[in-house]
Formats: sequence, C-alpha cells, structure tokens
Amino acid sequence: MATYSVINPATQETVKEYRDISDADLTAAIDRAHSAQRSWKTVPVAERAAIIAKVADLYEERAEELGAIITREMGKPISSAIGEAKFTASIYRYYADIAESLLADEPIELRGGSGTAVIRRAPVGAILGIMPWNYPYYQVSRFAGPNLLVGNTVLLKPAPQCPESAEAMAAIFHEAGVPADAYINILATNTQIEKVIADPRVRGVSLTGSDVAGAAVAEQAGRHLKKVVLELGGSDPFILLSTDNLDDVVSAAVGARMGNAGQACNAAKRMIVADHLYDEFLAKFTAKMAERTPADPTDAQTTTGPLSSVRAAERLEEQVRQAVEQGATLVVGGTREGTFFAPTVLTDITPDNDAYLQEFFGPVAQVYRVTSEEQAVELANATEYGLGSYVFTTDASQAQRVADQIEAGMVFINTTDGEGPEVPFGGVKRSGFGRELGRLGAEEFVNKKLVRVG
Repeated sequence: MATYSVINPATQETVKEYRDISDADLTAAIDRAHSAQRSWKTVPVAERAAIIAKVADLYEERAEELGAIITREMGKPISSAIGEAKFTASIYRYYADIAESLLADEPIELRGGSGTAVIRRAPVGAILGIMPWNYPYYQVSRFAGPNLLVGNTVLLKPAPQCPESAEAMAAIFHEAGVPADAYINILATNTQIEKVIADPRVRGVSLTGSDVAGAAVAEQAGRHLKKVVLELGGSDPFILLSTDNLDDVVSAAVGARMGNAGQACNAAKRMIVADHLYDEFLAKFTAKMAERTPADPTDAQTTTGPLSSVRAAERLEEQVRQAVEQGATLVVGGTREGTFFAPTVLTDITPDNDAYLQEFFGPVAQVYRVTSEEQAVELANATEYGLGSYVFTTDASQAQRVADQIEAGMVFINTTDGEGPEVPFGGVKRSGFGRELGRLGAEEFVNKKLVRVG
C-alpha cells in the first residue's frame, strides 16, 4: 500500500494512490524553498498580504469543491467540510487584514541613553509543517498563512490520508500568487522527515498530531537546535457547576464532544458535573448523544460521519472495551460497524482505570460527578494534557477563579464557540507548546530583531 492514498472511510474504497517523494526530489525541494525565501522575503508586506487575501477569495469560491475532497479523504460530513473551507478563508483574510500592523516596527521606550530602539520582525527561512488529517484545511491555514505572510517559505507534509486536499491547497496558493518554490508539498516518509528536520536550510518545524509524534519531532529538532511548535492531544474538561438553562448546557456539551465525530484534540472529552445537576445532566446528555447516529457523510443532513479509518475505529472500540472491563459503566453506545462508531457515554471511571488518563479520539464521552468546586478543579487537572477547557457557571467570580486554576492553554467560560482567527490556540503539558492563530501565532517563526540607534 502506498504511504499516501485516499481511502474513503465510509466505503473503504481506495480512490487514488500517490507516489512518495524520492530522496533526490526531497533534497531539491528543500533547496528550492531555501532559495525562494531570499526573494519572497523582499516582496513588500502589502503585496504578500494581497496574495494571502486572494487565497481567502479562492477558498470561498471553491468551498463546495474543497469540502467534497475532505469528505472522501477523512469522512467529514459534507456540510461541516464546506464549513471548514469557509472558516479557513476567514483565517487567511484575518492575516491579510492585520499584515501591516503585525509587521510594523515596535518602538521601545528607552530608560537611558540617547537615540532610538525598535523591535523589527523578520522572517527566518524555510519552515517545515507536519499536518494532521482531522482538519486538513484549517490546520494548514494556521501554519502556512502567517508564515507566508511574514516572509518565510513552507515545506508542507500532509497526513497520509490527505494528499488530495494537499494538492488542492498548493494549487490555490500558486494561483493566488505565492511562488511555486515558496510553498511545496512533500509527500515524505517518516524517515525522510528526519532528514528534513536535520537539514540546516530548514529553520523550524510545526507539528500537529499525537503527543508521541510530538515528542519524536521535538527530540529530532532539539538535536539540531531547531525551534518547534507542537499542537498535540487533549483530554479537555467540561466543568458544569451551575446553570439556569440545563438544556442549553447539554446541547453545548454534546456539540463540544461530537464535532468532527469526536476527532478533535480540543473536544470536550470529560464532563465534570456538580452533584446537584449530575443525574439530570447525565439523562439529558445521554439522550442527546444517542440521537447523533453516524450516517453517510455525503448527505447534507448528516451531522456525524465515520471515523477516519478502520484502524482508528478498532482502536477506540478496544479502549471502550478495556474501560468497561476495568470497572467503567457503559451508559450508551460502544458499538461500531466498520468505521461508523456509535456515540458512547462512560461513567464510574476511577483513577485506577486506564481510561482515566487516556484520550478517546472519537465519539466517546466520560461523565464524572463532583461535590465541590475544588474537586472539579482537581479532576480537571488530573491529566497529562492541558489544551483547552470549558467552564459553565452562573457565578462570574467563580468562573474566573476556576479559570485561574485550570492547567490548560485555553479556558472558555459559558461557551463552546469561542474560537476565531484572532484567538490564540495552544496548550501546555503533553498538549504541546507554542501558539497558532492570532498575533501570537504569527510570531512563532520570526526573528524579533532589535535595531538600536545611538
């Protein structure tokens, strides 16, 4: 089987196979990206911004076509797939809009001596992006958009399941005006990627993936003194302490767990519910989860599609089976047909159960009962991950107090819909380090150069 191939998760049909890049072509690609960066960085900021704005235009114009590609690549329901393409356009548009202010000199107020001092943001070179399959367009935009804007060039390794969408993205960049050598797809093997990271012409690495993959890449990059940005897994808590509308909170919880069939690093995976709300929440939550029946992802009415592969579905099935064997209660679900996995709710998970510390990458929710704010915070932090978190309460001071104590890169209070192009995204602990999106995301691979005039 080819390393890169489109295998429709819903039908298991092999749509197309792609050839891995040769070692010679990979070396040439690195050289091309390195050479192109010398001229790309001299293009005026306004011109680079106009090109990125054109990228946004093309995503909007081709949203349906782009959506169809990832539906057959990784099984995302077509309505969500089109929505991802449109949201991706907004990210490119955001960076185009803030380009001038983002790259303007930042004056330093001197406390002694004469003259001036500024921080000038300059590109650093060719950057390697190792991208995942679960949000093929969105994830690339978070990496490629700001890096191209600041004057870096991009070597893009897509997920093995997503070569067709990678091909479509490269075509859009080049049509919009990004030079062919400033954005290059490399269909490389893991062994080849080690050589890319080691190459001195590559100045940084951004990876979105598992913590295992992140640790391997960070080790390789550290050996060669390369900066890395890692956006890894998560086991995000959804804390419910009080509410005046339980139905709305339940709907938010289901949406936060079930987006992309639960295949999201920042999905709400652990529901932590105050004792006085627990029984009613569990009953309503279970009923709503059961309604989300997986179906044909090409149907515009489908909200939950298949998992990305048979292997992913089998892995999730084994996690659920093991959790139940170790004492968890299976409230609903736990079954699969091929890649279609029934929405699942688990309770009674104790610290000695392996599931207590595992990330379930699919439509499986854990529900916990707590008797105090302190216990909720302790449970929320009882994980090796620290990506996102959600806090629902009617007490504003409590919300801020809990937010301050949660060990995560992001806290969303009384909302599960708080993301946007301008909002930084990233985590702590085994969820990685560095940020994407917002102004912070555009400053990861820049030289913040001091220019001091005496």
